[in-house]
Amino acid sequence: MKFFNREKEIKEVLSVIESEPQLIHFIYGPINSGKTALINEIIKNRLDKSRYEVIYINLRGRFIEDYKSFIKVLFNVKKESFREKIKNFFKGLFFSLPRVLNKEAIKRVSSGILEGIPIAESLLEKFLKKNKIEDVFVFLENYFENVRKKEKIPILIIDEFQVIGDLKINGFLIYKLFNFFIHLTKERHLAHVFCLSSDSLFTERVYNEGKLEGRAKYILVDDFEKKEALEFLSFLEKEILKKEDFLSQSEKEKIYDLVGGKPVYLISIINDLKTKSLDEVLSYLLQDEKAKIKMELEKFDYVKVKVFYENQEVEVKKEDLIEVLKKFKNKDILKKDEVKAPAYYYLVRKNILFLDPIKEILKPQSRLTWRAINRALKELNLV
Repeated sequence: MKFFNREKEIKEVLSVIESEPQLIHFIYGPINSGKTALINEIIKNRLDKSRYEVIYINLRGRFIEDYKSFIKVLFNVKKESFREKIKNFFKGLFFSLPRVLNKEAIKRVSSGILEGIPIAESLLEKFLKKNKIEDVFVFLENYFENVRKKEKIPILIIDEFQVIGDLKINGFLIYKLFNFFIHLTKERHLAHVFCLSSDSLFTERVYNEGKLEGRAKYILVDDFEKKEALEFLSFLEKEILKKEDFLSQSEKEKIYDLVGGKPVYLISIINDLKTKSLDEVLSYLLQDEKAKIKMELEKFDYVKVKVFYENQEVEVKKEDLIEVLKKFKNKDILKKDEVKAPAYYYLVRKNILFLDPIKEILKPQSRLTWRAINRALKELNLV
């Protein structure tokens, strides 16, 4: 499917890329708002590949439990012959990169994009044995220096970076990693670094604890506003249904009124209209979302639920959850300090609410979620 809109965000990201590396950039937003689609459109279709080298590492669905699994995800390994292994063994570990690696032979490339940092197999084995992250950082810095010598600018992108948030290597890896990113960007201006995440609690944690003030900038990719959502529906009619004006303006308004501008919902609705009526599709979406919220509330009648808050496990009370949800009866945005933290932590973890750590606000993950919250509370006689 063709890419739709997001020109404002594209211009913002391209403006960063076209400038000297200065800051770490976080691309954040609600779940399924289009963050990955945005960055892929930029790196595949909007960049001059002769000027930039893109390394895109997607941690989505990856199980990373220790140092070794993290390293394996980070690098793109070149298999070596026995002769090459012997040769590389006697070369210096860090400063031999330009001579050791034949980059063209080891790329796993999609439109000129590397899916990991190129490394010879024998060098990777040394990293795995030594279990020392600082050695990896030295290697990476030298790799980026080599790219710059070829008059290209490296762009390192880590998608779903919160996956490594709890990984410890003599302390939390995430903070060592961000200190290294600061060194790459603000101190050495060697490479652009973009981190993508829909885990807003983790983004808040990094924002508050990572000492990134003046060292990082945050780019929000939110659901579409009404005008864009209606235009996107017209776009989807042509792309998916191969028809124009399949939906009337009032039907498009009806869709937006229920689900808002979340791209994944709008795509799903148009796809379902191949075999179902609009009322069937919308009714199912609301019923499904409402059932999830009711299930979360009913769970508290049978089990004790805890969240990790302020470095300790804290029990979440059902009445506190209900209090938070009831505040959304007549509005769809709350200030963070209006509600108890353990309760909203739980609701954010369950993707019922979205926390914007920069604006310090809470809102339902989508307009559909907002509708479902009110419907669930009504059916449970809680409003």
